[in-house]
Amino acid sequence: HTPMYFLLANFSFLEICYVNSDVPNMLANFLSQTKTISFAQCLLQLYFFLSLGTTECLFLSIMAYDRFLAICRPLHYPTVMTIKFCSNLVIFCWVYGFLWFLIPVIFVTQLPFCGPNVIDDFLCDLGPLLALASACVPIPGTVLMCGTMSSLLIFATFFYIIGSYTLVLRAVMQVPSVAGRKKAFSTCSSHLAVVVLFYGSVMMTYVSPGKGQAESMQKFTTLFYSVLTPFFNPLIYT
Repeated sequence: HTPMYFLLANFSFLEICYVNSDVPNMLANFLSQTKTISFAQCLLQLYFFLSLGTTECLFLSIMAYDRFLAICRPLHYPTVMTIKFCSNLVIFCWVYGFLWFLIPVIFVTQLPFCGPNVIDDFLCDLGPLLALASACVPIPGTVLMCGTMSSLLIFATFFYIIGSYTLVLRAVMQVPSVAGRKKAFSTCSSHLAVVVLFYGSVMMTYVSPGKGQAESMQKFTTLFYSVLTPFFNPLIYT
């Protein structure tokens, strides 16, 4: 169980960073009458929020790989999931998580925000910022790049997780005892619940950013995956 707990510890630290990237400023805006944020602070919040969200997608993927090895390849598990290998996976998640959206965010910083300056959301998210910029001049290239990067990340990691659990389910159904199947399902149920909560809301927001989603739905999904999902995750894993 050491590799699983090692990944969970890093995932918990990630969730703390994820919440702190947006919730303090969100609460300050709720309590303030001005509700303002500087351009630099907004872009910094955008970068950290997107990077930590990307890191979470990668973490959920390697945790699915951990479950796959534990159930489908139990004899190979101790030799494959060593502390060194787990550390390399964690480093990979953090490094690539913060590199994935670096270029899109740089492109966003170059957009001419010369029109409206009111962000119709709880935080500086990708969709509302693209909507503000597109109100000034057409930006089809930036919207396409951000949508492509978001969709590629979300669907690649999501289908990898689904594929891993398809193999896990096939292996579990071959377990002869009911107790063994229940134990295997209990090992995966918490991770699957987190995946459903996170990806369900993220897909509604980032697959097509800036395409004019309903304002109430946009705000709800943003609040859900940025605040409620990290809040429920410790309860689910407990």
